[in-house]
This record gives sequence, C-alpha cells and structure tokens, in this order.
Amino acid sequence: MNESTAAVPRMTSRERVLAALRREPVDRTPVSNPTSVATVELMDLVDAYFPDANREAELMARLAATGRTELGFDSVMPVFSIIQESSALGCKMQWEQKDNWPTVKMREPIWEEPEDINIPDGFLEHPDTRCVLDAIRILRREFGDEVAIIGKTMGPWTLGYHCFGVEPFLLMSYDDETKTKDALDRMKEISVLFGVAQIEAGADALTFPDHATGDLVSGDYYYRYLKELHVEMVERIPVPLILHICGRTVDRMGFIADTGMAAFHYDSKNKPEESMEAVRGDIALVGNVNNPETLFSKGPEEVRQEVLANLEAGVQMVAPECAIPLQTPIENLLEIPKAVDDWHAGRASAA
Repeated sequence: MNESTAAVPRMTSRERVLAALRREPVDRTPVSNPTSVATVELMDLVDAYFPDANREAELMARLAATGRTELGFDSVMPVFSIIQESSALGCKMQWEQKDNWPTVKMREPIWEEPEDINIPDGFLEHPDTRCVLDAIRILRREFGDEVAIIGKTMGPWTLGYHCFGVEPFLLMSYDDETKTKDALDRMKEISVLFGVAQIEAGADALTFPDHATGDLVSGDYYYRYLKELHVEMVERIPVPLILHICGRTVDRMGFIADTGMAAFHYDSKNKPEESMEAVRGDIALVGNVNNPETLFSKGPEEVRQEVLANLEAGVQMVAPECAIPLQTPIENLLEIPKAVDDWHAGRASAA
C-alpha cells in the first residue's frame, strides 16, 4: 500500500482512515487512534478533566477533539475508558481523578451464572452510555466529514471480566465450555446494542476491544471461544470494526485475519514484520508504538524509530498500541504524525 501513495489524490482525514480500513490505496498512511490519546496536559489545555470527561458529553467531546486540534491525528475517539457499558449494567465503579483511570470493582461481580445476564431497561439512557452517544453527535457536528470519528463497544470477553470478575470468568472457561459460550452469546447482545447506537449517532468505525490477552489465554482459546463470535459481530455491526487485544497475540493473528474485521490494533509485544506476515494481507493492522517505555518514558527520536518500523513494514495505520499513559508528554505524541509526514516526503522526493 505504501508504495502506491504517490499516485493517490489528496484525501481528507476521514477518507484516508476509511480507505486504510478497507486496505485501499491512500495518499499517506493515516495516524489514527482506536483507543485513548487523552493526557493530563490535554485536559489542562481544554479544561476537560477525568472523571467528568468520562461522564459528561460536552467535556468528553472537547477532550476527544484535541486528538485532531492539538495532535493532528486523522481521527478522534471519545471513549477514553473501557467501563461505560459496565457502569450502565450495574457494576460498582471506582471513579478516579484526572491522573488516573476509572475502573470496575471486579472483586464485586454482578453476575455468577449466564442466566443472571441482563440488559437493563434504558441501558442506552444511562448517563455513562448516553454521554458517549451525545459526544459522538457533538463531534460529528463539529468536524463534519473532515475527520474519522471512531467509537468503541466492548466485546463479550471483556464484559465477562468486568461483570463476572476475571478469575471466576476464566475458571468458567476452563471448567465449562458450554456455559462459557452461553454467557458470551448473551453478552454479545450488549456489544451490538451499544455499537449500533454509536453508528446511529455518527461513528464511522468502532474499536472492538475483547481482551483475550496473550498473558491470560492462548491462541487456541481465541479460536475456540471468539473467532466465530467475531465473525458474527462483523455481520451484525455495519461499519468497519477494529479489534483490539493487548499482549503477545501473533499466535492468534491468523485466526483474527479470518474474521472479516477491518483491522487489528496490535501491541508492541509483536513486531511489525511478523505481524504483517501473520495476517497475510487479509486484515489491516493499526499500531504499534509502545506506551509505557517509549511514549511515556523516552523521547521523540525513539518514537520516530517505532513509527518508521511500522511504515517500512507496510502497516496500514500508525497509532499508539493502546490507551496511552495519562502523563505522556505531548511532544512524543506530536512526533507520530511528524514522522509519518517526513517518511512520505522522503519517499516522494526519492521517486
């Protein structure tokens, strides 16, 4: 794809992102954030702070917009946390201050059996889901067709961790495959409900985090429990889906590439070259600039080298590997689009 960019007419950011998700030629590689790029510095710039920016639509949209207005990314993504649905389902929450993430109190699960799974009446009207829908509407009015707006709906494996507790849910998956699949089938309806509502609000694509991470479950687990379920999600949610799974996942990338997902947002524990080989061109890759070491702890030159590694490998969209640390320096984030622009300019001048 990167070799063909010189012949492509100039695109808007939205056109660029959507073309990359279709694995079509683009004028340059998009810089797109499927997960959060919110930082304390950005909160200070626009006076929109956690926890309120996770719960109030106007503040959520204002902070999300900085991904474009301050960082120059090709997309905006207003769902900073992974807990909006879980809060609306009735999980007990720990709402933190501006320098920390809100979390689910997973030691206080709300479900024990698949039969306990229930989508409350008015789920989409709960303040912690409604604010996402309203923020997407605000961003669509603000940016029109200029940038891609990416929403987020959590996958059922992640919801299982939140609502059953990590250890009980994993033990269920070890002990009783039938019960686990029943639970996943029930929880997937939450993913679809919230995802479709975000599309109706104006989202162009959705991140689909489903945390069957490499440090907790194997590639065989992904195949057994999630591959066909993810195929169904692609069929039922009518926009490009960007699957997100943290950790070392090259052992399941071949399975992921067969799901029909538009893209896989991949972790820096996987090298760009091996990841491109594993997906065989059947799915776009998004990533994979390291968060805790490079973006948080190092400087722009180290960020640039990781961006270049992705570009040289042909990765379709460049982004941080996951939601970035809230204390990440803005200068490191600004280096991502700068490195992309410089790489493409160098290719053009050499042609």
